[in-house]
Amino acid sequence: MEQLEKKIIFSGIQPSGCITLGNYLGAIKNWVALQDDYRCLYSVVDMHAITVRQDPKQLRQRCLEFLCLLLACGLDPDKNLLFFQSHVPTHAELAWVLNCFTYMGELGRMTQFKDKSAKHADNINVGLFTYPALMAADILLYQADLVPVGGDQKQHVELTRDIAVRFNSLFGETFKVPEPYIPKVGARIMSLAEPTKKMSKSDDNPKAYISLLDDFNVIAKKIKSAVTDSDGRVCRGEGKEGIDNLLNIYSVTSGESIASLEARFEGRGYGEFKAEVAQAVVECIRPIRRRFDDYMNDKAYIESVYKKGAETALKISQRTLDKVHKKLGYVARAK
Repeated sequence: MEQLEKKIIFSGIQPSGCITLGNYLGAIKNWVALQDDYRCLYSVVDMHAITVRQDPKQLRQRCLEFLCLLLACGLDPDKNLLFFQSHVPTHAELAWVLNCFTYMGELGRMTQFKDKSAKHADNINVGLFTYPALMAADILLYQADLVPVGGDQKQHVELTRDIAVRFNSLFGETFKVPEPYIPKVGARIMSLAEPTKKMSKSDDNPKAYISLLDDFNVIAKKIKSAVTDSDGRVCRGEGKEGIDNLLNIYSVTSGESIASLEARFEGRGYGEFKAEVAQAVVECIRPIRRRFDDYMNDKAYIESVYKKGAETALKISQRTLDKVHKKLGYVARAK
């Protein structure tokens, strides 16, 4: 009974690029902290990934790597539902219905559509335009109460809410209207190359991010080449976004406060500081990498995780889809 009273959380991670230190510290680490107090569903949203061209072999490999990394970062499959989006056909079925209740103007205002259209001008496909309806389906299928998002991603949840309210007003209470869940304490990790921008797993510049799968020597080199300033002082301040970012990374990965770090590095150079930041990052990632390797080498176990996850997700989501079909007036499927 206690489990049924827990609020439902849904989030998806797109298997594009790589999972970065920023993804882990800013999102996945928070997901791990939620797993005892909420009913959590996390999907590797491979259907969203194909709005831009993918190499099939690489996509398949990334999907498996992303799932193994989620497990390695601490998501317990006995406490969380983990599955591949394409393994649960109700996502596509509900997305079509929601397409018919989503307006062109709403989709045209989506920031991601504008950004990806500019970046992939030779492939502005219909899926790229309508993907927010699929995203809404991802969330509404599970009657999610909360959707963990960064402050810059609230637009997607707001559209999902609008679609849910619109459908409910026409057909009666059908979907729970979700709320964005923005953690009060969450690390916002910035790009190593452009510290005024968030670290992104899809950045074209590999020096801008730290992948959880980077070689440890590569991590040290990336931090060594991270953009700083000519001031030479390890402290926060105006125009010191690069050092501010490295202090934040060091603090979150080591557990030492930024004030303590500033005091400890007073009078010491950036080279020494960056070397210690790199070491802290490597020690943070090392156990994740060890668990990741174990999971990647246990194909039978990983298959059991995503198979069970998809079966359970289908049972839950089918209830919502059946309700939607009934409200729309579809003839019930023969049992």
